[in-house]
Amino acid sequence: MFQKILIANRGEIARRVIRTCKKLNIQTVAVYSEADRDALFVREADEAYEIGKPPVSLSYLNIEKIIEVAKKAKVDAIHPGYGLLSENAEFAKRCEEEGITFIGPKPEVIAAMGSKLEARVKMKEAGVPIIEGMNVAIESVEEAIKAAEEIGYPLMLKASSGGGGIGMQRIYHPEELEKAFESNKKRAESYFGDGTLYIEKCIENPHHVEVQILADVYGNVVPLFERECSIQRRNQKVIEEAPSPTLSDTTREKMLETAVQAAKYIGYTNAGTFEFLVDEKENFYFLEMNTRLQVEHPVTEAITGIDLVEQQIRIAQGLPLEINRESIKMKGHAIEARIYAEDPVTFFPSPGTITLLELPEGEGIRHDCAVESGFNVTPFYDPMIGKLICYGETREQACERLIQALKQYKVEGIKTNIPMLIKIASHEEFLRGNITTSFVEHYYLPNVQVTK
Repeated sequence: MFQKILIANRGEIARRVIRTCKKLNIQTVAVYSEADRDALFVREADEAYEIGKPPVSLSYLNIEKIIEVAKKAKVDAIHPGYGLLSENAEFAKRCEEEGITFIGPKPEVIAAMGSKLEARVKMKEAGVPIIEGMNVAIESVEEAIKAAEEIGYPLMLKASSGGGGIGMQRIYHPEELEKAFESNKKRAESYFGDGTLYIEKCIENPHHVEVQILADVYGNVVPLFERECSIQRRNQKVIEEAPSPTLSDTTREKMLETAVQAAKYIGYTNAGTFEFLVDEKENFYFLEMNTRLQVEHPVTEAITGIDLVEQQIRIAQGLPLEINRESIKMKGHAIEARIYAEDPVTFFPSPGTITLLELPEGEGIRHDCAVESGFNVTPFYDPMIGKLICYGETREQACERLIQALKQYKVEGIKTNIPMLIKIASHEEFLRGNITTSFVEHYYLPNVQVTK
């Protein structure tokens, strides 16, 4: 059993990992920037080390500094959380070189799945359905236009190393493609250090459904059902739920089997997620793989009763999975709403001091929260300050609890997206389960005055 784990992350996910480590009697080490000196996760860890200035490049992305602290604190393993260095193959390799266990897959698997182009090729080899498009990088605007003519409009222009919707754009006409090519290339280079672009056919108004898997080092792979992630703003998830209200049992079973098949083909270990786009006929296509824990993992925990962080730690220790497909039962329904420090109309970040924070309580309510009253939300990091997870015996009950909890949620001193979340969760089409990735665009944005 690990004796001490360093958490190479911050905010609510750092607190989440600490919580499970305490349950397992594992000591925790936090790393933090100057801006996070007074953060909850710093106080809750058994040890904490300051690693640099607020910009992530000088602190949370400083691989050598984190490794230095890990060695100084004599940790057995590092949990990367999500975001930041969680899908950085170089970081995983440095951990390996220093004899520190990286709680995640092997560096080569992270690298392969981190390139969307390489992942497309791998999934096609594995027999996984992929969206029609290119399996090689586009070198020029002229090449892009020629490829687009063969594939047909509308299409998606994507960054191979992209994430969170960055470097991705829907294109309807050649003129748009010409304008978008250079700007997306520069943006991808700026964010990911890789300006590689490619093209896929655009599936209009799809469902975004993902399958959570666990895989141990002995070749055992178990799917923990699926999550519906179609409620998105600017290609970033806002509300997620499990199970999906849009899938038939037949499609669900086929999707779970496909995820297991893909994980075995690439030799995957630890927790991971296969993301799919689903069209109106329930045909599904590989979108990407996330080689880490997901922000929305709590909804899977709610319907299965399985602590995913605990499973990650067990797998990293070389222990076999104690659960199998038959032993995992899906019970009830869970919905997660991401709470952002942002204006619900303009979507601009809203940094500042939280003068009052009161979290709703009640049956079926869980909070994964990063902040407290008096906390200063800085402009340096992602504006998500917490997640509200509501569980019910039925989807209807989960929705009711979500709406009531959002109305009782009190945050003063900064603006949040809670008014937006209430409108979405209360919308009759959402309550019916009629949701696609265009939901916010169709049902929320037309009713708000958005300042450009």
